Amino acid sequence: MIILGLDPGLGTTGWGVIRAEGNRLSHLANGQLKTDAKESLPRRLAHLDTMLAALIADHAPQVAAVEEVFVNMNPQSTLKLGQARGVVLLGAARVGIDVGEYAARLVKKAVVGVGNAEKAQVHAMVARLLPGVKIAGADAADALAVAICHAHHLASARRIG
Repeated sequence: MIILGLDPGLGTTGWGVIRAEGNRLSHLANGQLKTDAKESLPRRLAHLDTMLAALIADHAPQVAAVEEVFVNMNPQSTLKLGQARGVVLLGAARVGIDVGEYAARLVKKAVVGVGNAEKAQVHAMVARLLPGVKIAGADAADALAVAICHAHHLASARRIG
């Protein structure tokens, strides 16, 4: 199964694509979708949508996973993050891809083993779980972690069901 992990953001949306075969995970690709801060919000959201559509067309994921919104101290930042997240959810839903949504603590627990892990620990475990991966930045590492979390969730659901 090919899984697309997404770490939404208006300025930078991280993405990672992995293959899950049973308990084995392998890295396929990762990167970052960036929008221009000088553009208007609607143009940035439209650009994010266009880039995501191309990414989905290129990698043909069967499922996707997205990190849930955390509330910042700055309400404007939280709102912009929520709007970018909405574009990402819509982009996947538009082409019929089921989307899993995970809280940051759950992603950390799935990848590191504890929900209060530091970002550096998460990124180190992503590198360990996907040997040879060259990660295209912190947002891409977070997206790969979300994809790994979804793979674990799907594997657990298969064992239970």
